[in-house]
Amino acid sequence: MTAEPAPWTDRPVEVGLVGAGPWARTMHARVLAAGPETRLAAVWARRTEAARETAAPYAAHVAAGFDELLDHCEAVAFAVPPAVQAELAPRAAERGKALLLEKPLGPDLSAARRVADAVAEAGVVSQLVLTKRYHPATRAFLAAARDFEVAGARSRYLHGAFLGGDLATGWRLEHGALLDLGPHLLDLLDTAVGPITAVRATGDPRRWAELTCEHENGAVSQASLSGSVAVPRTLTRVELFGAAQPLVYDTAGIDHEECWPVLRHDFATAVRTGTPGPLDAGRGLYLQRLLERAAHG
Repeated sequence: MTAEPAPWTDRPVEVGLVGAGPWARTMHARVLAAGPETRLAAVWARRTEAARETAAPYAAHVAAGFDELLDHCEAVAFAVPPAVQAELAPRAAERGKALLLEKPLGPDLSAARRVADAVAEAGVVSQLVLTKRYHPATRAFLAAARDFEVAGARSRYLHGAFLGGDLATGWRLEHGALLDLGPHLLDLLDTAVGPITAVRATGDPRRWAELTCEHENGAVSQASLSGSVAVPRTLTRVELFGAAQPLVYDTAGIDHEECWPVLRHDFATAVRTGTPGPLDAGRGLYLQRLLERAAHG
């Protein structure tokens, strides 16, 4: 069952989109233009023709440069590689723009810290596109986990997108599943099991990586990550074990389209109230610290 957001009565948030690749077209532009909480006001990308194609279905302004994009919006959504986001997001924050940020915040911890510091210094609203967190099924699982005494947990996030196709992009093929998929599972495990105090990784993130996490409450969890395996669909599953029957979260039967209205409503509400939710740039920096520990021990 879909949890319907409250009716929107405020004016839509004017959002500028940075990027015009497949994820920008199929998710960001479409979702932001759907409203009523947001309006796709402008698009900028380094490839002008791609920006024009992304903006055209929604009659959005095509900006000639990043500064021009900032002149046409009150919030900025990023659908670009982490290094580009880390370069541009601080500039947007300095201009007082709210930020809808992809994970990871940056390609490494120092870049992520620059983004989070810029957000904190400017006092702007920020929100992470941790897509699964906006699904009603995920929220129900995390609510149930609060009352579950966990001894240990297992999780996996597996797909074959790195084998070819639109998502087999340069940064994903270079850094692999740890940077791309790791934020999702680390966020879910940290929230469902308890704060992660130590994490270590084995394997090759460009093929298959295993994470072992130690949690503040003494529980231990494991995460399997790969974007380079032939599976019939994306497999995301978290299992919590303890004295009670296992508590299981599995995305196999959920409709991911249910995430987007919730994400859009949460972001617009945060912008209009000036109050970021828990999935802000600070959370992104926290997850990046975990990724750094996993990658470098």
